[in-house]
Amino acid sequence: MHAELLSLGALVLIAGLIARGGQRLGLPTVPCYMAAGILFGPGTPGPVLIESPEELQLLASLGLVLLLFHLGVEFPVEQVLASGRRLFIAAGFYIGLNVTAGLVLGLALGWGTSEALVIAGALGISSSAIATKLLIELRRLTNAETPVILGIIVIEDLFLAFYLALLHPVLSDAETALELARDMAVSFVFLALLFALARYGARLIGALIGSREDELLAVLMVGLVVLVAGLAGEVGVSDAIGALMIGLVVSRTEIRDRAERVVTPLRDVFAAVFFIAFGLSIDIADLGPVAVPVAIAATTTLAVNLTAGIVTARLFSFNQRAAANVGLTVLGRGEFSLILATLALAAGLDDRLGPFIALYVLVLAVLSPLLAARSHVFARLIPDRLLRLGWRYVREETISTSCMHLDQIVVTDTDIDECRRCVELGDDWVQLRLCTTCGNVACCDDSRNRHATAHFGESDHPIIMTLESGEDWRYCYVDEQLVREPLTRRPTTGARDDA
Repeated sequence: MHAELLSLGALVLIAGLIARGGQRLGLPTVPCYMAAGILFGPGTPGPVLIESPEELQLLASLGLVLLLFHLGVEFPVEQVLASGRRLFIAAGFYIGLNVTAGLVLGLALGWGTSEALVIAGALGISSSAIATKLLIELRRLTNAETPVILGIIVIEDLFLAFYLALLHPVLSDAETALELARDMAVSFVFLALLFALARYGARLIGALIGSREDELLAVLMVGLVVLVAGLAGEVGVSDAIGALMIGLVVSRTEIRDRAERVVTPLRDVFAAVFFIAFGLSIDIADLGPVAVPVAIAATTTLAVNLTAGIVTARLFSFNQRAAANVGLTVLGRGEFSLILATLALAAGLDDRLGPFIALYVLVLAVLSPLLAARSHVFARLIPDRLLRLGWRYVREETISTSCMHLDQIVVTDTDIDECRRCVELGDDWVQLRLCTTCGNVACCDDSRNRHATAHFGESDHPIIMTLESGEDWRYCYVDEQLVREPLTRRPTTGARDDA
C-alpha cells in the first residue's frame, strides 16, 4: 500500500509541475496531465511510476463523475432558454457541422459504425475549460463576440447530455434492433425522470444534502453524486450522464452557489487523476499509426470551425476578426473527447480510438491557444463577400462592448456625402466618416488630409462611424478599437442631422 501511495503521489505531483510549466507557455492543463501519464506510464520507455492504469480506475471514475456533476451545477438553464434564435442557429450549425465532419471521417477510416459515432462526438464537442481560459487570458471578455462564444459552449454542454444518452445504448451489448431500441428508451426515460426531478424535486434534494457546514455539504453531495452515477450505470445509462443530470438538479436548489464552490477543488484534483489515468493507458508506439488520421482530423476541425465562425459572424453582423475569434476560441478539444474515448474503450471498441483521440486532443490543445492569439492573421484571409456587411477597412480590428463613451452617440445618420474641408482645398478623399457626437462628416485616414482624425483632435468627440454603403461599424479614438453595444441592448437611435 505504501508503494502505491508513493507512486500515485509522485505522479500527481509531477503532473502538477508539468501543468504549471505549461501554463507559463499558454497551454491548458488537460494535455499536461495526459502527457504526465504517457511519459511515466508503461507504454513509454523510461521510468514507470504506475504499471497498470486499472490501479487508478476508481479514482479516475470519481474524477469523471465530479467533472460532469460540476458541469451540471453551473449549467445556466435560464440563460439558454432566454437566448435569441440566432444563438441557437449558430450553435446548431457549429455542432452539426463538426459532428457531421467527425462522422464522415470516422466512416472513411473504416473502423466501424460505433467507432465513427465516438469520433463524431470527440470532434464535435469543444472543451469549455480551454475556451473559457482563452477568453480570460487573451482579455476578450468584453469583446462583442464573447457572449455568443459562451452561448455556443453552453448549448454544446446541453447537446452532450443527449449525445451521451444516445451513444451509451449503441456501445452496449445489444444484439438486435429491438434490444437497442429498448436500451435507448431506458436511457431517455432515465433522463426524463431526472429532468422531472430538477423541475419538481429540487427543493427535496436541497433539503436532503443541505447543511450549514461545508464539510457535511461536501460529504452529502459527493455521496449523492456517486449514488446516482452508480444507479445510472446499473440501469444501463452512462454513469457520466447520471452525474451530469444530478448536477442539473442541484443547480435548481438554493445551495447551488455553495455546492459549486465546495465541489470545485474536489473536481480539479480527481479530474486531474482521470486525465493522468487516461494518459497511462496510451502506448506511445500506438501514436505513430494514427498520426495521419489525427492530422486530417485536426485540419478538418480547423476548417470547419472557421466556417462556423463565418456563419456566426453573418448572423450577428460581426467582422472578419470576430469570425476568426469565434472559430479559433472553441477549437480546443479536451475533457469531453476523453470521456467519450474512455466509454468506447470500456465497451471494447477498436483499440486505435484511445491513441487517436489522445493525440487529437493533445494537438488541438496546443494549437488552439497559439492560433486564437493570432486570429488577426486568419481575419485577413476571410473575403468580404462571405459576410453580410463589407468589413474590408476594419476586418482585423477587435469589436469591444466595454467602451465608456457610448453615451456620447447622438447622431447616427446624415445626408452629407462629401468632405467639405477637402472640397474647400480642392482635394479628393477615399472614404467618409461621421462624428456621432456633432454630425461632422470628414475623410478617413487613408485620405490625404485625414480630416476625421483632425476633427477628433480639435473637438475630443470620441466615436466616428463609417458612411460607406454596406458597412456598419463605429470606432472610438480614445479606446482605439471598434465599439458596439452589448447584444442584449437595443440599438442606439440617434437624431437625424442634415447640417
